[in-house]
Amino acid sequence: MKNYTSYDLIEWGKPFKKSQHALPEPSLSEVLIRVTASVLCRSNLYVQKRKIAHYIMTILVMLFVLMAQGVPIAFANELSGRLIIVTSFPENVFNRFKSAFNERHPRIKIHVRSKKTSAAISFIQEAKGEPADILWASAPDAFEVLKKSGHLEKVFRSKIKSNQHILGYPVDDPAGYYRGFAISGYGIMWNRDYLNLHNLPEPRHWDDLRNPDYMGHIGISAPSRSGSMHLIIETILQGKGWDEGWSTLMEIAGNLATVTARSFGVLDGVKRGRFGVGPVIDFFGLSAIATGAPVGFTYSDATVFLPANIALLKNGKNPDVAKAFVKFILSSEGQKILLEPEISRLPIDPEIYLELPNGYPNPFDENLTKKGIRFDTELSRTRYHLVNNLFDIMITYRLRSLTKSWSIVREAESLVLKAEKISLVESLKEARRLISLVPVTANQAEDPSFSSGFIRRRPGLPIPPNQIVLEKKWEKFAKTNHLKAINLVKETMEELTK
Repeated sequence: MKNYTSYDLIEWGKPFKKSQHALPEPSLSEVLIRVTASVLCRSNLYVQKRKIAHYIMTILVMLFVLMAQGVPIAFANELSGRLIIVTSFPENVFNRFKSAFNERHPRIKIHVRSKKTSAAISFIQEAKGEPADILWASAPDAFEVLKKSGHLEKVFRSKIKSNQHILGYPVDDPAGYYRGFAISGYGIMWNRDYLNLHNLPEPRHWDDLRNPDYMGHIGISAPSRSGSMHLIIETILQGKGWDEGWSTLMEIAGNLATVTARSFGVLDGVKRGRFGVGPVIDFFGLSAIATGAPVGFTYSDATVFLPANIALLKNGKNPDVAKAFVKFILSSEGQKILLEPEISRLPIDPEIYLELPNGYPNPFDENLTKKGIRFDTELSRTRYHLVNNLFDIMITYRLRSLTKSWSIVREAESLVLKAEKISLVESLKEARRLISLVPVTANQAEDPSFSSGFIRRRPGLPIPPNQIVLEKKWEKFAKTNHLKAINLVKETMEELTK
């Protein structure tokens, strides 16, 4: 039996109304009593109106006594059931909201599926196991991917006001498929003790990470395994343009100590001093500072400020509970939880910032957002897997070879400058250009017919034949150009020693 019938007194002097209700789900400490029959005393039919208040008060007192004694009281309209959330957020974030929501709704059992953003997209699209109810993540382009593939439920009304934009970008999806709950900015985090130990400057801009002084001191996550890192990579590509953006990324890659499996690895690596510097989403740096870690953080120039989002998924089993969870996150209580030191996210509600001390990052303040660029989410969505796969082929899988090539070129440049052999500089510029090239043009990257043909690599699942062919060509392209660059360096060194 999933429903039960009740006869409700709706209006005095009128017949009882027959109603159907969902059957409550008792917890382990509760019991559910099934009433198969009841008797209505004849005298009750003539009960005086003035006695109703007395009866109601008696019932309320009895309920109060039962609750005071720790006896759980279940009401027919109380939210209950399972809520399955797919999220890329760290455990301290989702557990805090889970706990606060359960204080209001103790009969709801929340199950969290912790996934990297790209893995979350695949998990939802492949629909393995019990359908999830909510996607909760930072990257707006991931929501656009799922909106395009038909996996989000259109449940939100669009109420976009003038103050609900960040650099012209709406904080809520105008089509009503997802809502912004926080603002995310992106920048650079560093370990102060580590930089002091190695006599390194504090980085302030993306281009600072190209400095050869940082060789072996930077950690980064692969964008194919981190939605926030994908946004950082895409931000650099959009801010600088495709060719110069990849040149920047390839030179930064020459300074890498590691490519971590998840963006959390960059946060942990910097905090623990495994390496000194890393590009991160802002709440990694802000929460580390707020909880006393010896780190610094800055928003780079040409960064982005974008909404972190939440959406209801198609085929979710408990949409009413899912809507209640979204409502809680957007409530004043939920928004203030974002400000707790261990979380340190930027709330979506502009009024929250009126209560905060001066100096707290305010994404609605032009003094901060003037650092930002206007982000093209549609472009990022269409080339999402192209950018991720290209980064892996050119950087992640070739990291050792790439850092070695940059080390050789930079050492040669230093020797040529010391010898003041200006005539040899051009050949080293060409070597530098060769190891910075990527085998995809800007026109191809902006052509959806080309970029949309790529998918995420997953163990055991087939890859489109054309993608396999292209990636093999990319590998050959990288090896050939690196070999040419090293040969140029050898020739230059031979000229230097003559």
